[in-house]
Amino acid sequence: MSTTTATEPPSTPSQILIPSLPNDIALNILAGIPRSYHPLLTLVSKPFRSLLSSPLFYTTRSLLNTSQHFLYLCLRIPTTSSMQWFMLYQKPTKNSLIPLPPAPSPLVGSAFVAVGPKIYVIGGSINDIPSPHVWALDCRFHRWEAVPSMRISREFAAAGVVDGRIYVIGGCVVDTWAKSRNWAEVFDPKTEKWDSVDSGKDDFLREKWMHGSAVVNERIYVMADRNGVVYEPKTKKWDSVDRGLDLGWRGRACVVDGILYCYDYVGNIRGFDVRTGVWKELRVVEKQLPKFLCGATMANVGGKLVVVWERKGNVNEMEVWCAEIEVEENGEGELWGRVEWCDAVHKVPMGSSIVHCLAVSM
Repeated sequence: MSTTTATEPPSTPSQILIPSLPNDIALNILAGIPRSYHPLLTLVSKPFRSLLSSPLFYTTRSLLNTSQHFLYLCLRIPTTSSMQWFMLYQKPTKNSLIPLPPAPSPLVGSAFVAVGPKIYVIGGSINDIPSPHVWALDCRFHRWEAVPSMRISREFAAAGVVDGRIYVIGGCVVDTWAKSRNWAEVFDPKTEKWDSVDSGKDDFLREKWMHGSAVVNERIYVMADRNGVVYEPKTKKWDSVDRGLDLGWRGRACVVDGILYCYDYVGNIRGFDVRTGVWKELRVVEKQLPKFLCGATMANVGGKLVVVWERKGNVNEMEVWCAEIEVEENGEGELWGRVEWCDAVHKVPMGSSIVHCLAVSM
């Protein structure tokens, strides 16, 4: 397994891409082709294959606004010690999960965030020993890279991205000066440096072990066993989470158009509007989702609410199901959702579990 970063190519391809066309024009044409066709493009020629494996190609896609959003899913499978990662491959006939290289370390209780084309796996524990280690999956090339370690070890921490920087909160018991000072840290992917975040002098806040987090309007909302906290990096201010949000937030959530979605006690999807402090049930039309979804988690994939859950399959098998929902708030403030597709996307051995899912743009 490679854990090195791809070498930056020259500013323009060194070989002719399309005869009779300047390379910069050819590059712009190729960058506009959907990623689902990239495997076929690599078969056309060696220059095509070289270009599609370079950061230059994905930078061009981003500049031309032709980047696409993809769902990545992490599963824990009993037959392997490492977390197994998959990418959702959407086709007109059948959506399915494509297996990727496993994570380098069998960590439990890691935090996950996506920044650009990379997924960061932060902390966790091995044999109940918390770790400061961080790994990144470069989704352009599906390679793992080592990232500078945090200042302290963490497990079951919260993480969120604001302005391209990764904030990690909690995941440790404040029993030393170092843990107190670094209870919250921030990582800048550009400089690859960690810095401590001042969490104030309230020890009660710093003793939290986190089970959920989300970023709404550039504020990081973090949930613990009791109550929660919110941090605004722009003003560097900490505050308590709204009591209504605290009482209604259960499980893994995501944010679409400023609304935080999660499942309630009876298996309905609900959305919390931080502007009004009110929970609203998502009214799904046309197709109905099953209640009491086991292992359900959610992600914002290109502005769509994508829900992933576990369902018992054949003997000794578990099915991974996925649904894509277009959500909107009507003129009366109600939340409506239309299921665009819903299907089983993978089968794994019984005893497997969904760890996390998140979206990547590239």
